[in-house]
Amino acid sequence: MVDLDGGPLSLEAVEAVARRGEEVRLAPGPARALVAGRRFVEGLAASATPIYGITTGVGKLKDVVIPPAERAELQRNLVLSHAGGVGAPLGEEEVRAVMLLLAASLARGASGVRPAVVETLLACLNRRVQPFVPEQGSVGSSGDLVPLAHVAACLIGEGEAWLDGRRVPAREALARAGLPGLVLEAKEGLALLNGTHLMTALAALAVTDALRLVRLADVAGAMSLEALMGTNAAFDERIHRLRPHPGQLASAANLRRLTAESGIIASHRDCTRVQDAYSLRCMPQVHGAAREALGFARAVVERELGSVSDNPLVFPADGAVLSGGNFHGEVLGLVLDTLAIGLAQLTGIAERRVDRLVNPLTSEGLPPFLSPHGGLHSGYMLAQYVAAALVAEMKTLAHPASVDSIPTSGLQEDYNSMGAGAALKLRRALGLVRHVLAIELLVAAQALDLRAPLAPGRGSAAARAAVRRRVAPLGGDRYLKADLDAARAFVEDGSVLAAVETALGPLG
Repeated sequence: MVDLDGGPLSLEAVEAVARRGEEVRLAPGPARALVAGRRFVEGLAASATPIYGITTGVGKLKDVVIPPAERAELQRNLVLSHAGGVGAPLGEEEVRAVMLLLAASLARGASGVRPAVVETLLACLNRRVQPFVPEQGSVGSSGDLVPLAHVAACLIGEGEAWLDGRRVPAREALARAGLPGLVLEAKEGLALLNGTHLMTALAALAVTDALRLVRLADVAGAMSLEALMGTNAAFDERIHRLRPHPGQLASAANLRRLTAESGIIASHRDCTRVQDAYSLRCMPQVHGAAREALGFARAVVERELGSVSDNPLVFPADGAVLSGGNFHGEVLGLVLDTLAIGLAQLTGIAERRVDRLVNPLTSEGLPPFLSPHGGLHSGYMLAQYVAAALVAEMKTLAHPASVDSIPTSGLQEDYNSMGAGAALKLRRALGLVRHVLAIELLVAAQALDLRAPLAPGRGSAAARAAVRRRVAPLGGDRYLKADLDAARAFVEDGSVLAAVETALGPLG
């Protein structure tokens, strides 16, 4: 059970609710704050004072005063008019994360909604009512207006929802769950629409996944290093203390542990080769740089998970309602673009290692393309082609979305973040990272098999064994996609990383 207690959500809580269906409840403290905030808003709504989105229109229509009798209707109209998303629907875990973050933000009491609004969101989460939310339409400022409007529309019985895998009218989904449609009152429609909750939800899930993938990149890299008869001397702690970036230090420490007790490395410790290629020797520096980008993103996302990004905000204790710009997603767009660039480096260097493994010019005596019967059989030749294609696409996804801005709402909203675009782009980039690392794990396991009877280090050995539980060694050519699909599956389910961490303990 995850409690909304007014504090920040953790990445672990977001994943538990989004992916494992953990239930959520409103703690007593925030419920009291909601009542106080709501009482204050009701007083504002009954006044003649122009207050954005409560007694006036929104955007360029901010100067249009809404008569008291029409102020509840305004909130419903805002939801319906803003629910204009296009494109493919967001997945279940993504919508659940959005709903959780929206509920948590509202529960902090600065939006002035009734407790019933938060309770309805939580009831939909807990009873698996999933709004149909198209992924495109947010410019990342004034919050994620369009996708959040689709969430809000479902709460009021409009729009669509998923029910048993089918798109049905939201009213039907609510009825099947035993929930009445929410009737919005003053400010509540606007509060449901404003906020960075799509950007932050996608960012939280992306950071969670990237934290695992950077560790897995070290595992794959260690396997490749050993298969290519490389040395772990470049990971000596003394080197990295002299350039103590945290990501570099962590990656170097992982690589030392993964290659410890390696019979392969011991077999050529006194060889005449002075140093390895960059893609092997500089793994701590390159993998570490990706970790630095990830650390930057994680810090920003964790702060956002404890924030309120609505507008206007109410401060009942001070008798104040203030218009600001907490909905602006620039900081999220910036860090998500930065993370995409970091992950592009991670995939780029992994592909270079894949090429060295299959290329007879660089593979240190391994058979061409890792086939025992090269010529008649092509082995893993095309696995490197696929990795190259994915890395080429990754470079386009590394182009930042947040450097762009297109004005909206009659130039009232004249500088937008495009943070939602950065989040969606990063989501696709993470899929490419999984594929490229899967290919490296697959190819490196084959190369290590071909080094027998020499044994790799404990970590590399555990990883190879985990790969072999799902994919047999490649003797002759077979349907390549089956191998790549199996490899993608063991990256996604975490079984290779889990096997390594069972053998060595948690990696840094």
